[in-house]
Amino acid sequence: MRIIAGTHRGMNLFAPKDMRTRPITDRAKESLFNVLYKYNMIENGVIADLFCGTGSMGMECLSRGARWVSFIDSGRQVTPLLERNIAKAGYGDRSRVIACNAFKSGAPVPSGCPDRPDYDLVFVDPPYEMSQDTSLLSPLGKLLSLISQQVRQGGLVVVRAHERSNILPQYGGLRSIDHRLWGTTAVTLLECGIAEASS
Repeated sequence: MRIIAGTHRGMNLFAPKDMRTRPITDRAKESLFNVLYKYNMIENGVIADLFCGTGSMGMECLSRGARWVSFIDSGRQVTPLLERNIAKAGYGDRSRVIACNAFKSGAPVPSGCPDRPDYDLVFVDPPYEMSQDTSLLSPLGKLLSLISQQVRQGGLVVVRAHERSNILPQYGGLRSIDHRLWGTTAVTLLECGIAEASS
């Protein structure tokens, strides 16, 4: 697992040997960032990486010029590796690790974050078993509704789930605008604010 572009292109990331964090493949990550590129959300963006594991997505964003990344995960086993990755790249002044349950907190803005109330881009990558139920009242559905209040209007939420997961067209103020399938990984992009604008 490595950073594939930007100032730290090619840097290998520390990761658990048993791969319990389901790191995204380089090919799928490159394809995803090619899609995100047209939305111009990464450079100088304020970003949250939920269920981040060792921080692959957030680290990629920082390498590509993100202003800030909040890394959010409750896994005590991976947090030391995440902090090592941040230190290795020298991103300590542009990020913060938040150890909490993302299903309850969503994407909180920590102290030290640039003076901006909402995120531009949020990655949501829950354990696959937690993305099988995608109804509005499921843990994932409630999380996405919560995140819709933490992302600026026009901001994006990227949901990575199993290929058989059926992400709904809308959660709160988020509406699906793109869906891609790479191998067994499904990625859905939801935009914040479209629902209100079109009502």
